[in-house]
Amino acid sequence: MAETHAHEASGSVKPGWLTEHRELILSGIAGLLLLAGWLAGRADAPRELWLGLLLASYAAGGFYTVQEAWEGIRKRRFDIDSLMIVAAGGAAILGAWEEGALLLFLFSLGHALERMAMERARKAIEALAELAPKTAIVQRDGTEIEVAVEALQRGDRVIVKPGQRLPADGQVASGNSAVDQAPVTGESMPVEKKTGDKVFAGTINGEGALVVKVTKLASESTLARMVKMVAEAQEQISPTQRFTDRFETIFVPVVLIGAVLLIALPPLFGFPFAESFYRAMAVLVAASPCALAIATPSAVLSGIARAARGGVLIKGGAHLENLGVLTAIAFDKTGTLTIGKPKVTDVLAVGIDEAQLLTLAAAVESRSAHPLAQAVVNEAKDRGLSWAEAGEVEAVSGKGVRADYSGQKIAIGNVKMFDGTAIPEALQQHVSRLQSEGKSIMLIQADGQFIGVLALADTPREAVKQVLDQLHQLGIKKTIMLTGDNEGVARAIAASVGLDEVKAGLLPEDKVKAMEELGQRYGQVAMVGDGVNDAPAMARATVGIAMGGAGTDVALETADVALMADDLSRLPFAVGLSRASRCIIRQNLYVSLGVVALLIPATLFGWAGIGWAVVIHEGSTLVVVINALRLLAYKDQGFRAARYRGF
Repeated sequence: MAETHAHEASGSVKPGWLTEHRELILSGIAGLLLLAGWLAGRADAPRELWLGLLLASYAAGGFYTVQEAWEGIRKRRFDIDSLMIVAAGGAAILGAWEEGALLLFLFSLGHALERMAMERARKAIEALAELAPKTAIVQRDGTEIEVAVEALQRGDRVIVKPGQRLPADGQVASGNSAVDQAPVTGESMPVEKKTGDKVFAGTINGEGALVVKVTKLASESTLARMVKMVAEAQEQISPTQRFTDRFETIFVPVVLIGAVLLIALPPLFGFPFAESFYRAMAVLVAASPCALAIATPSAVLSGIARAARGGVLIKGGAHLENLGVLTAIAFDKTGTLTIGKPKVTDVLAVGIDEAQLLTLAAAVESRSAHPLAQAVVNEAKDRGLSWAEAGEVEAVSGKGVRADYSGQKIAIGNVKMFDGTAIPEALQQHVSRLQSEGKSIMLIQADGQFIGVLALADTPREAVKQVLDQLHQLGIKKTIMLTGDNEGVARAIAASVGLDEVKAGLLPEDKVKAMEELGQRYGQVAMVGDGVNDAPAMARATVGIAMGGAGTDVALETADVALMADDLSRLPFAVGLSRASRCIIRQNLYVSLGVVALLIPATLFGWAGIGWAVVIHEGSTLVVVINALRLLAYKDQGFRAARYRGF
């Protein structure tokens, strides 16, 4: 039941409605013929008429089932379809034509509805592929021409008008606009794009016009790779699926042997052969594990599809399930928990105001390409400040800079810059406090007098503390930082966001050892990093999770799970979805195994016949599929899924 049917449409041409729903149509015809035959029999119509109608119902209801059964036999495998054909044939031998026709009708109907439900999940994935436009407007030889997206070449300049979807991955060559990246990254708010920024195929341009330089072919775009990887993920077998596959391999032959024994043994003890044969056929129906076969694949497919829509790429059912059993999560610091670049955190002015101090510092540091210098300049710009150009700047290696500005001799640097110079006690106290917080210090001197200090640090990402709180609500017991940075800086960041543990001063090989230790202490541990220098530690983790998969090719390739946006808020959603998926898989297994466990003794002891066995059996299959499809509607509020914690 879980396998792809041989009669499904293939190729790139989309089938028409009748072709797409032919199985359901044929099942409906089988049902109408069954009803007509039953009514004819009750109306004392000629035997040839009602029997002919029931035989036609057999043919319509069993058409695809026979095909599937024959395929299984050719592969030397007895599957669920084989059980149904044997049971229907047995009913015909006994003259129970109506029950046999009912069996094939309901089995084919369940098969068709199941396929429709699974197609709904598949279409949720395939919809990703439809996000990119089919054509693009390209500037070539001084003219604008419309070409197929597949014909775009690297270096082409594509014009994207307001409201249009971007046709390719690339860089903004000119223009400014807010781009809705939700289809690829799951971000809820549009992202401002300017010259030089990366953009992705399938995202939606806002109100500004853009010219985009194509950097990747259509087949290489982030969206195309997402679609490909999600499709591949469907084929990955989860641990639960491996269990059910092994169970079926053993269970179906046991059922067939049991049915033979039920036919052969009772007559030896004086029981009527017809009764034994009928009961054996009923047991075959009752024991058919249709719901079990579809229980896990339907949930995994729905979960992976929902994750992809939410900007999370999960590369297989095993990783989907493993996300739900995590007890601890380790994080890289730089670029994962923090924004990955310094930012001015404190401005302390002495004798002048903050704006004057920042203006003076920015004027001098604007001549430097050092990351700390650029952070000062950016802070001044953010505050709307402007300045005249400073005079000749002298760089003092490893210490700071000197320059003339507005007739003053300015010196800006770290504590080493002012060795031998007494720092006022009040200012020294601030410097000591800021250094204890793990911040970098810039002392500023004008004409030999200290006029202030700037503190800079790699600051935590927005809402990191909230993300960690959500993870704890989901049942994650420990959150740990693994970083190569010094102890002071690491502990300052950890304290500000609420991490439970810190391991600092680690080389890449040290992070691997740390992951092994964490695994021994906490069991199932994930590693969240950038997908490049953290790859060894991610490989050692239960689940390796990469940040910013949409912008990093390596992240897409190395991680088990990729958060497509450079945004940690996707992590609680992914963990919550996984726990919900595991819960639904468990529910499906309970339903499928429970129905089999109840129906087998009911049919064995004659409490239920083939008809009731078919109705209950196929009903459970539909319940399982519909339950799995609930994952497609999972809300992007994973932290509220604490009820799934125990699964």
